[in-house]
Amino acid sequence: MKKPSIMAVLLFLTGLLCIVSLFFFTKSTTEQIIATEKDVDTVTEQITAKQKEFQTAQEKYTAAVDEVQNNINYFKQKAQTASQKQEKEKADISEEETASKPSVFSQADASEPDNFSADNGHVVGIDPGHQGENVDMSAPEPIGPGSSETKAKCTSGTRGSFTGIPEYQLNLNVSLQLKDVLEQRGYRVVMTRTDNDTAISNKERAEYAASQGSEIYVRIHANGTDSSSASGALAMAPSQSNPYVSSLFDQSNRLSQCILDSYCQATGFQNLGIQYTDTMTGINWSTVPVTILEMGFMTNQNDDTKMNDSQFQQTMVEGIANGIDAYFASV
Repeated sequence: MKKPSIMAVLLFLTGLLCIVSLFFFTKSTTEQIIATEKDVDTVTEQITAKQKEFQTAQEKYTAAVDEVQNNINYFKQKAQTASQKQEKEKADISEEETASKPSVFSQADASEPDNFSADNGHVVGIDPGHQGENVDMSAPEPIGPGSSETKAKCTSGTRGSFTGIPEYQLNLNVSLQLKDVLEQRGYRVVMTRTDNDTAISNKERAEYAASQGSEIYVRIHANGTDSSSASGALAMAPSQSNPYVSSLFDQSNRLSQCILDSYCQATGFQNLGIQYTDTMTGINWSTVPVTILEMGFMTNQNDDTKMNDSQFQQTMVEGIANGIDAYFASV
């Protein structure tokens, strides 16, 4: 028998070694794969458990949110019901009051002025613009004598964007203080309203002021606009071509200028000048010199805050009264 060569033996041993090595490598790799699969299974189980916990928590949260929303809806409905009941009661009360308290203007008032003489011989009509929201004055009335164009009899006006005070209340507060100051200076003052609930239209106000012997008619208002940067005071008067009261242009213009200039000088508000208008019912029905003073912008923080400050209102009132003095000194 031929003896194998050394080379053949070496090749055999090398092959055998490779086979043994491959066996052990495969075994090790298989064990690692199995271990990794176990780790993956463990992580998967943990993730699944966390998902279940999250799902449970989400269900609890959703249930809690639903419960809160149901409570909110319940209380909203309860509040709405209470509000509707309150509004109905208020409407019933307002209806009763309106039925028992007719317009402050009447033919008796028109023919019989108050029996009160002014110390300085002058009578001033003051109209605190607008009126309370609970008085329905939405019915139309002509904007001037013989006019086919109409406007609502009266509205509640604008509201302070920063103070929240309604314009009708600001106008009344200033007008009542103005009445006191003017009376101290010897004027007789005719007020178109002294509360927020009197049912009197813009037409009726102008007629009432004149019927009570007013020589001038001063309408107190405040302004409002979409821009919060707009500020300052302005006056409004009939134009020279006003189809109803053009004859009052010169005196109304002088009255507007006197009051506006004195008011701005006293308050420091920017003087925005006089605007001429032929669409204001309270102007067009006046038979005496008339002006609207827009005291400032309730949509501007500085104007709104100052106009609703009680101490500053004294300054405002003194300025208006000084303007009235200046007007009568000029005629």
